Formats: sequence, C-alpha cells, structure tokens
Amino acid sequence: MAEAIPDRAIVAILRPFVRATRPVLDALRESDPFGLRSRASADGAEPAEERGLREKVLDTLAAVEFPGTAAWAAMDVPARTRWWVRRVGRFTTLIAAVPGLGGALANRLPVSKAVGAAGQGLLLVAIAGEHGIRDEDELVDLLGTVLFRRELAVQAATGAEDAAADARAAELTGDLAKPSTTPTLGTVARAVWRLGRALFAVEDELDKRPHGNILHEGLGMLPVVGAVGKYLGEWSGLKKAARQAEAHLRSREVRFQKE
Repeated sequence: MAEAIPDRAIVAILRPFVRATRPVLDALRESDPFGLRSRASADGAEPAEERGLREKVLDTLAAVEFPGTAAWAAMDVPARTRWWVRRVGRFTTLIAAVPGLGGALANRLPVSKAVGAAGQGLLLVAIAGEHGIRDEDELVDLLGTVLFRRELAVQAATGAEDAAADARAAELTGDLAKPSTTPTLGTVARAVWRLGRALFAVEDELDKRPHGNILHEGLGMLPVVGAVGKYLGEWSGLKKAARQAEAHLRSREVRFQKE
C-alpha cells in the first residue's frame, strides 16, 4: 500500500489552488455586458410607457438569476448553490468536450479526471462564498474533506509558504490575474486546465472525490458512447460534491451557534 501523502503536502497544493479560483470564479459569473447590475439598483421611477424596446428588454434581462441583479439578491443560498452547480458543471463539461480549449495541457492529462477535479474544487469555493466563507484555511479544510475525505491539519502558512502559494497561484490563473485582461472562453478554459494539473500532484487522492454511479462507469467503458458516460458521471459527481459541501457547511454553522 502506498504511503499516505502528509497533510502539509496536500495543504501546500490546495492553498494556491484556492487563491487561483478567485479570478476564475469572477470570470465564470458574467461580465455584465448590458449593465444589469447598475440597472438592478436603479429606482425604476421612469414610467414604463416612456421606455423604448431596448429598455424593456434590459428590464427583462435584469429579472434573470444572475449575480448582481435584483433576482439574484432575492435568491436564498440553496438556489445560488444550484446556479453554481449548473454554471460550473456546464462550463467544465464544455471544456472536456472541446479539449483544444485547454491548449497543450489537454494532450497530456486525462480529460474527465483533470477537469472534473478542478470543477469540483471551483464549485466548493463558490458554494462556501455564498455561505460567507472566504477564509483560506477554512476553504482548504473544505476541499480536503470533500475531495480527499480527509480532515486536514491546516496550519497558518509561514512567510515562505505564503510567498510560494502566491507565485503558484499566479501561474495557475495566468492572464486572468491581470486587471487589464478581458476574460474569454479560452483564457478561462486554460486556467481550469492548469487547476486540474495542479491537483494531479496528488493524483492518487483524487479517486476519493465524489463520482457518478456504477451505471455511469459502465457506460463510460463502452465504445462511441463512453465519453457520454464520463460526462454524466462527472455531472453526477459535481452534484454530490455540492451536497457534501452544503452538509459540511451546515454542520460548521451549527457548531458555531452552540459555541
């Protein structure tokens, strides 16, 4: 049996991963090309009959469940979690379906495993954010619990570890870390691939993460339709990861209420 990877080694991988998820998640939200966020905060005093077609269309769009809109503000945490499951799941599945989006990395890593691991990690950080959790050590603990089924002994980073995590996170996010960069499908896809590559440093641990059921695995072994089975399995695993994250966060909230 292979020797278990020490907690500190896993934390050293997850810390820059967590830092790198922030610009990726920002890019996944939406660029708000129609100014819906500012529109959602307007008082709406202008009479509806005086508005043109464009304004009416924008009002309709502002009612869509989208971060920064009035509809989003009215959503509860479970509803926002479901939004993130769809958002992350559809995007990472698209990357897996079009490996060329990942550039050269896509030719060196198994598609479903790399993208699936990165997608689940992204989702966990996004869900935690909707619960108001942004502390890095808590996020590392959450990823360790759900992805690796381990209770990690997370200790505060030393100065050297903090600098190393910053440098590694910058490598993972690439151009997305630059304020002047406008996120595109390609830049976000390549960042997700790099996140997947980072987690491959603990490849043996990734088999513990949430997966699809035996039917998905069986379908994944068949010719022609095997890719469909893998995608369905990853989609199922993503939803399981969301449920486990919600359970972990609820348990945390109950503990804090008792203290």
